[in-house]
Amino acid sequence: MSKSTPELVPSNVGLGGLCRRYRRFALQTNTAIRLGGGVIWLLVLVALVGPVVSPYDPTTQVLEMRLRGPSLAHPLGTDALGRDVATRLAYGARVSLALALAATLVRLVLGTAVGLLAATGGRLVDVLLMRLVDVQLAFPGLVLALVIAGVLGPSLRNVVIALSIVGWASYARVVRGTVLSIKARPFVQSATLYGTPWHRLVKRHLLPHVVNPVIVLATLNLGTVVLAAAGLSYLGLGAQPPTAEWGSMIADGRNYMRSAPWLVTAPGVAIMATVIGFNLLGDGLRDRLDPDHLNDRQRRRT
Repeated sequence: MSKSTPELVPSNVGLGGLCRRYRRFALQTNTAIRLGGGVIWLLVLVALVGPVVSPYDPTTQVLEMRLRGPSLAHPLGTDALGRDVATRLAYGARVSLALALAATLVRLVLGTAVGLLAATGGRLVDVLLMRLVDVQLAFPGLVLALVIAGVLGPSLRNVVIALSIVGWASYARVVRGTVLSIKARPFVQSATLYGTPWHRLVKRHLLPHVVNPVIVLATLNLGTVVLAAAGLSYLGLGAQPPTAEWGSMIADGRNYMRSAPWLVTAPGVAIMATVIGFNLLGDGLRDRLDPDHLNDRQRRRT
């Protein structure tokens, strides 16, 4: 295997060697990864530490303190029920990030399994699974998620189900294309002719090559999932009162945009920062894990 193609994993590396490669990779990050990763780590820190250090309860109503502007006691003000906005924002970070991670994980596992089966299961299996993928991709994602969440009923669990159903097909296509290209390489053909069992062929020779594109796609999708989940909660299909969630916080504050703009500004900025952070991180990972893509960008700039 030539050293000019570092995105490929030698056939004898396996998943254990892949973990060692990613430990070395962490020491060689680019600016986009540092910026995006810094934003995401800050949000995770707020989600973990904010609710612990806050003296306020995110659901307790203090009506005499309603719609108070930002102050030392309430850095981001209070909402229409007198609840501290900063505390609810921190709790909302937990809900939004956990929801995005859960939906993306289900997408990744389901899409990877379908893509592997399509690429290695024979022509009939490939045709059937890819036609299923085409049908799923024919529907607008957010509209389909809205319909599914509406049918299942408003809850965070149903939002995860809806967003998982509409997002797995892109993983299946990426994994299938990657596996088909790797199957044509000599070391995979040699392993097949040698009689390597299917499960060992997938684990040892195919999965290590699938990890890079899947990680990039998952990172880029996390921001989209956060935005879509906030949209569903804004429409009343996600988090239900009194649960703090960024989309529902914007919905609660939309009637007070003139008198209390901080009610929508704080969660709106949080959503924007999260999406930008994941997009930067995904873009940086794509450059770092795919040198050909980085070279194309550099050629376009020159």
